[in-house]
Amino acid sequence: MESLLAELTSGDDERAEAAIPALVALGEAALEPLLDLTRSADADIRWWGIRALAASPHTRTEDLIPHLSDPSPDVRAAAALALSAHPGEEAIEALVKTLGDDDSLTAGLAGTALVKIGSPAVTSLLEVMQEARTGIRISALRALCEIRDHRAIPVMMKCLNNENESAVIQYWAQQGLERLGLDMVYIKL
Repeated sequence: MESLLAELTSGDDERAEAAIPALVALGEAALEPLLDLTRSADADIRWWGIRALAASPHTRTEDLIPHLSDPSPDVRAAAALALSAHPGEEAIEALVKTLGDDDSLTAGLAGTALVKIGSPAVTSLLEVMQEARTGIRISALRALCEIRDHRAIPVMMKCLNNENESAVIQYWAQQGLERLGLDMVYIKL
């Protein structure tokens, strides 16, 4: 295990990627050493620890959530991507908060992870649509569009019929309605 961890943290991306399948093959025995890497002072080592955890079927969602608030945007993005591979309802609140991340990649990956969680995330995403700034609402509406839950129809209709709404929000509202099979033209009277 030590030699595999040394390869993972070698600073050579090819060697690190090559070590991941062997670490994953070690099963649960590799989890604690990988979690130790995620607590390193070095952001690159934290990133590789999360990258390896993302590949393991033994990783628990709750082990990834704290890394959504890492000081490094790369580590936050890796954590959001890892949560797409290990979606769990316990991550909803942290992922919704991450929709507002300063790093647009991280925010987008948080939306993708919420889509993987699916219907359990809808209530929180609908709340975001009521109170958040436009950029966060765009990510939330895109996620709602991809989840395809009928509870989002009233919000999508409201966005589509609001002439003061952002064009991007109106686009995602229309896409969402179309994906729900409601692709008729709505006329505001």
